[in-house]
Amino acid sequence: MSDLKNKMKKFETMINTADDALAEELIAADASFYTPASPEPLYGGKGYLSVVHWMRQGFSDVQWIIKDCVEEGNKVAVLWNLAGTHDGDFMGQKATGNKLNTTVMNIYYFNDAGKIVNDVAAEGIFGVFKALGLAK
Repeated sequence: MSDLKNKMKKFETMINTADDALAEELIAADASFYTPASPEPLYGGKGYLSVVHWMRQGFSDVQWIIKDCVEEGNKVAVLWNLAGTHDGDFMGQKATGNKLNTTVMNIYYFNDAGKIVNDVAAEGIFGVFKALGLAK
């Protein structure tokens, strides 16, 4: 397994455990990330983990599992299985108890030091959220 794919396995552990030390190890301090709930970028490992915490507000048991991972140059595309229970408020929607089990695709970009500098996620769905008034 390549170095970047190994880093993605660590990243999987990081997001499922909200491990601050792994976030600092894996994500560049100047990397910026966005959520549908935040019009301003979030930076570095702590910023990325704030996205994880945001998801856990509505899905306390959320888990991301790598289903497939493809590397090319400084990029890694990951097909994730995303599962959890809607047991808290999420984007204005009260808890339903519904189970979430879906796949999502992300592309991660790495700098020369081997740290994540960008994460391009299922951005199209954010357009749907905005059109429905569920995102800023």
